[in-house]
Amino acid sequence: MARVIRAASVLDAESISRVILAALRHSNAADYDAATLARVARAFTPQAVVQFLDRRVVWVALESDVVVATASLEKSVVRSVFVDPSYQRQGLGEQLMGYIEQEARDTGVRQLQVPSSLTAQGFYARLGYTAVREVRYGDERTVVMAKVMTAS
Repeated sequence: MARVIRAASVLDAESISRVILAALRHSNAADYDAATLARVARAFTPQAVVQFLDRRVVWVALESDVVVATASLEKSVVRSVFVDPSYQRQGLGEQLMGYIEQEARDTGVRQLQVPSSLTAQGFYARLGYTAVREVRYGDERTVVMAKVMTAS
């Protein structure tokens, strides 16, 4: 079956949580210690996902009806772009960012920001985002990146 990208629903919360936690534990482990990852993981329980579905526009990518990636937009801030480790480096993250950027254009957002993990900084840079500043939350380092939106 072909891959599908669609708007997320509350019924996807558990699957979105699973994808995010798998990506955190696999992909971010090289850049963050276990305690930091555990703290970040608490923000992505299925219950927490349900709550942010009310505040964000959220997309999921499915492979054979299974959620394998997610991304969201909260006003002008890109949030929670994660791809299941088994599906990384196949263009899903870039496809989801295309949806985010189109939504931003459609709603008049002139500049997007993304609080990027150290792990994802190169990904966003390849998509035209530039580092604006570094933010620390205890031992967690995040790089805020930005991109000016142009007409499509």
